[in-house]
Amino acid sequence: MMKQYKVAVIAGDGIGPEVLAEGIKVLEAVARLDGKFSVEFTHFPWGCQYYLQHGKMMDEDGLEQLKGFDAIYLGAVGYPGVPDNVSLGGLLLQIRRGFDQYINLRPVKLLQGAPCPLTGIHPGDIDMTVVRENSEGEYANVGARLYPGTPQEMALQTSVFSRKGTERVIRYAYELAKKEHKTLTSISKGNALGYSMVFWDQIFKEVGQDYPEVQTYSLLVDAASMFFVKDPQRFQIVVASNLFGDILTDLGAAIAGGMGLAAGANLNPEKKFPSMFEPIHGSAPDIAGQGISDPLASIWAVSQMLDDWGETGWGQQVLQAIETLLIEKKTLTPDLGGTAKTSDIGPAIVSLLEAR
Repeated sequence: MMKQYKVAVIAGDGIGPEVLAEGIKVLEAVARLDGKFSVEFTHFPWGCQYYLQHGKMMDEDGLEQLKGFDAIYLGAVGYPGVPDNVSLGGLLLQIRRGFDQYINLRPVKLLQGAPCPLTGIHPGDIDMTVVRENSEGEYANVGARLYPGTPQEMALQTSVFSRKGTERVIRYAYELAKKEHKTLTSISKGNALGYSMVFWDQIFKEVGQDYPEVQTYSLLVDAASMFFVKDPQRFQIVVASNLFGDILTDLGAAIAGGMGLAAGANLNPEKKFPSMFEPIHGSAPDIAGQGISDPLASIWAVSQMLDDWGETGWGQQVLQAIETLLIEKKTLTPDLGGTAKTSDIGPAIVSLLEAR
């Protein structure tokens, strides 16, 4: 019996619909070429335009509507006139927290043909996976504004590091390092954050006792930022808190081809809820509708989606097709030095998959 994967599509704002359209073309082609599974897409109109019309980023029962899907495919969220904390908190963070997507998996890999601003760095020198805690930490919605409008006004933002939340992300990273026979580097700031990060460091050591075969390192986040630029070869699997992981993965994108190649997976590893896959760039409303946005990150997110479904062979083939496109340099968008339109990229990837 043919498997069917159900995908919820939230194209969002700005260039979101344009880049997701290309990823959908690729996913449809993979299903056709495989012949053993099909993909059904359901589109949801949520985002900032929806907020401007309805006063909410998504329906009140949005999570209930989404929970029956096998994956969520998210474009980009953000638009002038809607505060960033509203657009982020009303949709993306709601889904991450509501579906306990506590792993944010971000590949930082320099593909052949991709631009790199670092001198003396070659494909293979940057090849890491960052495991970012995705549900609590510094982004926990805990805090207060006191005495507003007075000279005594203050803002309190409380980080939340639970033993459960910290241990499960660290254990996931250890398991990944063990499975892939790679080193594991923990990112912290225990010299300055004497409660949360000392706690993180402690649990990293505790969990590590179960994985004696994994070679580990611990770095302060400022030192890690320096080494991402000066010596990225030293990193293979990286585990970090919500804030530090967020910052380091954007730095990773900058050294590994740019934001147009940066994809991310928001995972619920137990599969009690659907996971969410996205290009991690912004909505870029200034170039929306011009057909010049780069959809390769959204296609890389399709590769991650296929991996999550267990269709790892296809996930790898999609990634190889992206790399071939970069090497050939025949069909690339302007950000990568080409003249192709956004809508040309999906068919180009499909042609490469068909010719495999």
